[in-house]
Amino acid sequence: MKISIVGGGIMGLSAAWALSRAGHVVRLFEQSRIPNPMGSSVDQHRLIRYPYGEQDGYVRMVADAYPAWDRLWADLGRSHYVETGTLALDHGGEGWAARSAASLDRTGIPYQRLSVEDAADRFPHLRFKGIDSVLYLPTGGTLLAEPIVADLERHLLSRTGIGIHHHERVDALDAASGTVVLAGGREVPADQVIVAAGPWVTKLLPHLGSRVTPSRQVLAYMEPPAHLAEAWAGSPMVLKIGHDTGFYAVPPVPGTGLKIGDHRFSLEGDPSAPRELRPGEIDALLAEAREHLAELSSYKLVEGKVCFYDVEPRERFLAERLGPKAWVLSGFSGHGFKFGPLIGEKVAAAIDGKMSPEALAAWAAGS
Repeated sequence: MKISIVGGGIMGLSAAWALSRAGHVVRLFEQSRIPNPMGSSVDQHRLIRYPYGEQDGYVRMVADAYPAWDRLWADLGRSHYVETGTLALDHGGEGWAARSAASLDRTGIPYQRLSVEDAADRFPHLRFKGIDSVLYLPTGGTLLAEPIVADLERHLLSRTGIGIHHHERVDALDAASGTVVLAGGREVPADQVIVAAGPWVTKLLPHLGSRVTPSRQVLAYMEPPAHLAEAWAGSPMVLKIGHDTGFYAVPPVPGTGLKIGDHRFSLEGDPSAPRELRPGEIDALLAEAREHLAELSSYKLVEGKVCFYDVEPRERFLAERLGPKAWVLSGFSGHGFKFGPLIGEKVAAAIDGKMSPEALAAWAAGS
């Protein structure tokens, strides 16, 4: 089949990879270059980890995602993954970490419960005041996002039957005929179309506006003081997630910096607008992290950045059929990168009739 893909982030490229391996002819249209500096897939790193609150379906998906990444690494000829381990912090007894522990028990994923005293001894760069639940997993780590996207594009361009078109914005889609209309008016027919447009999806598919919201997110790259650098170099990722609150910290690995991000969604902004930081945004981002990262006031701010997510209200992924000849991949809420190759393979299976559209949609939603 001839398949058109709209969007050259991790989802579009992963779908192209899986479909090419299945023997299809693929044309991918990206409105910018690849990696798109404004795309959700572009940053130093993304995380893969097992704790997922009470969402057992996504825990099982993580277990399946690792072999999918291994298949991609084999094709790329090298891996862009660094294992760091995972540390989840919680307070209140029945919070996100506690629900994650129950889910890990149900799904058979090993973890350790640490006392606050043991955690403080083991991780001197962190503070545990107010924390009463600490989970540690040796699994989980950093996916080097920019090298992955760049290498994946290079690999695809080396294969026959794949065309990647930069600076080609798709302005319209006919889901019944499988035709996309480019910004200049040219119509491109295909047997199937996949829309993987990230936070721009509602510009192309306005009817998804009730289900997917672009969300402007702020993150900071920090340099710790010299006496904490060694502790951070061997640190697991740190997750503190609650209802309408929370932060995450990604330890530096070779070629990357220490990143701190806000787990809350802004649910506002235009992904095409300039990405300047607003006054006070970095201070607001660091407010909660300051409680749990030792001596944060002595860290150096290296860079503040703005990125965009495409957020689904329950953080459930959309991998759905739009019509007889079209599909959409959306609503990844900042969590999708870790599943890119796996989602690509599942969509390819659905297009080939090996998985029903209903089964694909339920699986992607974490059922």
